[in-house]
Amino acid sequence: MQTKVNHDEIARWLSLSFIEGLGGQTLCQLINKFGSPTNIYQASQIQLRKLVSANIANKISIGVDLVAVQSTLDWLQQDGNHIITLADSHYPQLLLEISNPPPILYAKGHLTWLNHPSIAIVGSRSATPQGEKNAEDFATNLANFGLCVVSGLALGIDGAAHRGSLKANAENCGATIAVVGTGLDIVYPAKHRDLAHKIVQRGLIISEFALGTPSRPQNFPRRNRIISGLSLGCLVVEANIQSGSLITAKLAAEQGREVFAIPGSIHSPVAKGCHLLIKQGAKLVESTQDIMDELQIEFFERKQTDSQYASQSDSQSHSQANSQAKVQVDSPTSILLSAMGHDPINMDALIRVTQLSADRLSAMLMMLELEGKVATVSGGQYQRIS
Repeated sequence: MQTKVNHDEIARWLSLSFIEGLGGQTLCQLINKFGSPTNIYQASQIQLRKLVSANIANKISIGVDLVAVQSTLDWLQQDGNHIITLADSHYPQLLLEISNPPPILYAKGHLTWLNHPSIAIVGSRSATPQGEKNAEDFATNLANFGLCVVSGLALGIDGAAHRGSLKANAENCGATIAVVGTGLDIVYPAKHRDLAHKIVQRGLIISEFALGTPSRPQNFPRRNRIISGLSLGCLVVEANIQSGSLITAKLAAEQGREVFAIPGSIHSPVAKGCHLLIKQGAKLVESTQDIMDELQIEFFERKQTDSQYASQSDSQSHSQANSQAKVQVDSPTSILLSAMGHDPINMDALIRVTQLSADRLSAMLMMLELEGKVATVSGGQYQRIS
């Protein structure tokens, strides 16, 4: 339920935002000039026309359109649903620093994360298995440091980042915010419906778009400024040269945020965007600590004790040791994994390098894929997952 702004005032905010032709930036200018939606509606035509056209001024003079906003007010009555305006104490303070903050945010979930220290993780929708694993691992580790992970709920890297952050070890560790390009009564992509429900339970989904707004191509570049604007920095995991993730990174840099990029293979199209960012001054990162050091921040609300982490580390080390021992005993597997390296490779090349038969090689690749050590990628190639 909304607590800081009463529903009459919210109705005025909504009614203004629904006026066709009155954009968010102009609405912000009106708020700056008159102080509140109530004062805007009470302003004279002469006063209004100093900032808006005669057509818009006439629409404002008609008054609040309660019919248009009623369905949204009904939605607001449901548990976990919120509308945050520029006048609300929950409005993200970092977002106020950008050049064109959205005057209204629709939200579903827990508002506490809106002003929690956050990091954006973005990347390709057509990510490699290794890229998704990197995004998930970085998100989990950053959330365990207490950061909130912000992304866009898209397929590929975005989804992996949200999933990873939800794996954080403690309830009080960082969670995740999904910034979407549709109304909050629509889940896009539909494949992420279950993920969206999990995010609402622990984190937050937000949008500047009114309920009922469908998925439109132009909405997603627009929402990117919110992803970067909410965050202290932006990590790009995988991206091709034309990726929308580079737009987010560019916006982050313009907003004074740190930009980080994970390098990849020189042969991988989804690494070229990251390499371009690094050439342009983004920080090359290989571990979570690289990000924490650059941001010069420590743990926020990490509640686990050192002994718990030591125990977890010992367990992971033991597991890795067992895995390494198994590889050493199974010499053909060791040869195969070494031959694969970390770049995608096709079957013919593997046969040449390993001197194994096609049948045996296929059986070994299938077993390694079931164990999560190898993944099939486009073009009939295979990739080792570290």
